Amino acid sequence: MKRHNHPIGNSSCTLWDAICSMDNLKLAHQNAKKGKGWYKEVMMVDENPEYYLGLLQQMLITKTYHTSEYQTFYKNDGNKKRLIYKLPYFPDRICQWAVLQVIEPIMIRNLTADTYSAIPGMGIHLCLHHLQDAMQKDVKGTQYCLKIDAKQYYPSIDHEILKAKYRRLFKDDDLLWLLDEVIDSTPGDKGIPIGNYLSQYSGNFYLSAFDHWIKEVKGIKHYFRYMDDIVILHKSKEYLHQLRKEIDEYFRKELKLTIKENWQVFPTFKRGIDYVGYRSFLEFTLLRKSTCKGMKKKMVAINKKRLNGLPLTYSEWCSINSYKGWLIHCDGYRLEQKYIQPLQQYANQFYIQNIKMKG
Repeated sequence: MKRHNHPIGNSSCTLWDAICSMDNLKLAHQNAKKGKGWYKEVMMVDENPEYYLGLLQQMLITKTYHTSEYQTFYKNDGNKKRLIYKLPYFPDRICQWAVLQVIEPIMIRNLTADTYSAIPGMGIHLCLHHLQDAMQKDVKGTQYCLKIDAKQYYPSIDHEILKAKYRRLFKDDDLLWLLDEVIDSTPGDKGIPIGNYLSQYSGNFYLSAFDHWIKEVKGIKHYFRYMDDIVILHKSKEYLHQLRKEIDEYFRKELKLTIKENWQVFPTFKRGIDYVGYRSFLEFTLLRKSTCKGMKKKMVAINKKRLNGLPLTYSEWCSINSYKGWLIHCDGYRLEQKYIQPLQQYANQFYIQNIKMKG
């Protein structure tokens, strides 16, 4: 998502002052409401922004702000069933945007260049291209792959460890109060809520010291992390097996995390690397099997609507464009011609009639 940045214009201004400023809160409202203009809560704030943003400002300044009750529901993510936490638009989502606009640049500077999730300008496709580049430019040094991820990552993040990490990065007590408030908004001493804006950054930040350990202490050249999904490439499978043991110890001692039992060490070029939605080989890249299957099913269903003269929905229009984008980054010409191309005019008509004309 493209964001408007909020600079801290006054050098004497604290991070907390910047977060609570009315200019920052107005910008947070603009960012938080993107794509949600028809939500009742958004329209409520839009009708009288000075009142509602002023109310949030007072909650922050007087420290009477408390995270609202979460609405929870399950969402299928591939083969996984995730518990999603949703907060009200006002005051919570505006509040979290207000925090992110100020601390995001500082947090990003703390990360290595090898992590790709939830960072503006990074993302799945840059990760994929860097992985492909490493395989093609260093064939000998990328012969084997270690692939791991954390077991129940978000629910396992330790509150006290996360707070301690934030305290090493930030020295603003008011900001730390608010971060603690959000971290402790779920019961128990473990777990941060999936669906929470700040959780994406906390999840990334929680592994930042590990990233530096991998790169600077262990000297790993080919390292890729997308949240807790990790790929490491090396010339020696024996070395990767030993490194996996060291990572397991680091996770347990430093982070109170456990590596999933399905970790793998395998020959890169024979099997290909199934990562960030694609299967990468030395000379070509394919769409992940499950993604491909889902795309075919969805596009066939949409095409039936087209043939029956039924109107396209906004969600279906988004799906067509999304899968078209995925196919651009792999050897997907035949799939694009068979499943996307027949729907292109159908999608273009929807755009002209429902988006361009109203925009």
